[in-house]
Amino acid sequence: MALRQEVDFDHAPPRPYGWKTDEYQTQAEGRTVNLDYKQRTSPLLETHLAPNAGALAYTGPKDLSGNYRCPFCGTHFLPVNERRISTAGWIVFGTLLLFTVVFFWIGLLLKEDVPVCPICKRAVK
Repeated sequence: MALRQEVDFDHAPPRPYGWKTDEYQTQAEGRTVNLDYKQRTSPLLETHLAPNAGALAYTGPKDLSGNYRCPFCGTHFLPVNERRISTAGWIVFGTLLLFTVVFFWIGLLLKEDVPVCPICKRAVK
């Protein structure tokens, strides 16, 4: 004759093994501090941060060029730096092309930054 066991479905499963240590448990209670608004904020924060509170908002494009003008088209847009093959790179390319066919491409790796007008695409020096 088999005994029938009743199963308690309301029983919560045991906690994982890592929870059995009291490493992450504390007996201390949380701190309660009752301060009014003037005591919580310092006058230094009110005077220095409050006037600049709206400074993080987008205010639109600004003219950052100052007195710059492109000598060719006269625009006020600042030049953009492009990487181009330098004069020395073209000389090395031509010289190696005459003497060796295998390594002539090394001259094409010698590059420099050239400021270029974004409107007329001409090099500004």
